[in-house]
Amino acid sequence: MHFINGSKVWVSAKDYIFIVFGIFLYAFGFSAFIFPEKIVIGGLAGFGTLIYFITEMAFGKGVPVAVTQYVTNLILLAFAFRSVGKQFVIRTIFGATVISLFIGVLTPLFPAPLIEQQTFMNVIIGGMLCGIGIGFVFVHNGSTGGTDIVAAMVSKKSNTTIGRTMLYCDMCIISSSFLLFHNVDKIVYGFIVLIITAYLTDMVINTNRQAVQFIIFSNKWEEIASAITQDANRGCTVIDGMGWYSKHSVKLLLVMCRKIESVTIFRIIKSIDDRAFIAQSNVNGVYGEGFDKLKLKTKKANHEQLDVNPSTQKEPDTAL
Repeated sequence: MHFINGSKVWVSAKDYIFIVFGIFLYAFGFSAFIFPEKIVIGGLAGFGTLIYFITEMAFGKGVPVAVTQYVTNLILLAFAFRSVGKQFVIRTIFGATVISLFIGVLTPLFPAPLIEQQTFMNVIIGGMLCGIGIGFVFVHNGSTGGTDIVAAMVSKKSNTTIGRTMLYCDMCIISSSFLLFHNVDKIVYGFIVLIITAYLTDMVINTNRQAVQFIIFSNKWEEIASAITQDANRGCTVIDGMGWYSKHSVKLLLVMCRKIESVTIFRIIKSIDDRAFIAQSNVNGVYGEGFDKLKLKTKKANHEQLDVNPSTQKEPDTAL
């Protein structure tokens, strides 16, 4: 008989909540600020925008962005199924469905930009919301599909990085808007959205993944180590040392944690020994149990399925 792990269910539910919230931010930023300005951005939202205005000019009524986005995602996934792996496909179908629903509902609600006659302000706000939203999705192992799928397929067949492939695809989509509007300003605004979105996405991802290292000197090292293990759910390593001035042996605690957890570690230490000597330093990356997984591309790995989030290069903790 299988028992349901409550903590894993909560982690999975929390991931779903943040993924949906991130997708909503992206859809709201696109629908309320960018799309009404007739600006083509990267990804399938930009591709859907192109199709919308092309069909509107040709037939008087455009194909909704959400429809183009969802159909294209399904087509790309059908081609990429064997290359990208089952888990990536499941996550992407979930993300693609939710984002298409949100954009389909929100786009008709904003026939005009939320801030009228302020194109640059709409571009800035829309790009910020899109970047923060995508960051939330990627941090919680989600995917909205689009150029992610193309990048994942290309990375399996060549040495071109996923980030570079996504950038090339987005640049092509944005640049093609010139053929439609014959307006350089639209292209410039599209690239501004691309830059802001990419920057804020990276900032959200890196803020969540930044780690710090503590070296703690205290006579109450046992109590501190136990409290950090139990209350902060972080491991401690005890190191033997010697104080050169006193010539006495001492115990050092080495602790790795996320940057957002550092305040908790400080509070635990100070509550036990307010005279403890603490050294804190930022580290570029921590890999292993409880942190990121180290990914090294080898010849053997090229023949295995890519079952990681293409934007974070991180294996999923939960299946979406």
